[in-house]
Amino acid sequence: MEYFVVMHHIISMKSLKKIFILVLIVSAGFSAAFAQTTKKEKKAVKEAAVKNSIDAGRYTFIANYVLPQRGGARALTDMYDLRVTKDSVIAFLPFFGRAYFDVPYGGADGGIKFTSTKFDYKATEKKKGGWEITIKPTDVKNTLSLMLFISTDGYASLSVNSSNRDYITFDGYLKERDK
Repeated sequence: MEYFVVMHHIISMKSLKKIFILVLIVSAGFSAAFAQTTKKEKKAVKEAAVKNSIDAGRYTFIANYVLPQRGGARALTDMYDLRVTKDSVIAFLPFFGRAYFDVPYGGADGGIKFTSTKFDYKATEKKKGGWEITIKPTDVKNTLSLMLFISTDGYASLSVNSSNRDYITFDGYLKERDK
């Protein structure tokens, strides 16, 4: 009789081990599925926030990398941005490259810095996702156009074309503006 009790106890322990391992595997599967759902939900929330910012015409492009026409690309360590609202565009961006004319001796302005309240603004949603935005300030001397390409997840590229300076591109991301 004692033999059967010991055997029953050994079989029960093996069964418990198998059940424990099964529970671990199932819980790991649920955890991975939950993480995927959370990741997808976060992405959907981010995409909706970007779309809302563009539709409202109120956002800030934060530049963290610059690609000048001449010279090498470089990371930006300071806070440079392009702020857009329905009634103004404010640029605070560095410039690296060649200026052709009408620039003060020593480049006193030190970059692409302006505030415009008169500008043409056109946002086009792309079929494959993202937006192409063209901004043409009419009250700023020598700035011809700004082209902003924004992905659905908020990464962006800004190209600045000026009549008196080399073409320059900035990479960065979109930050939703405060209401």
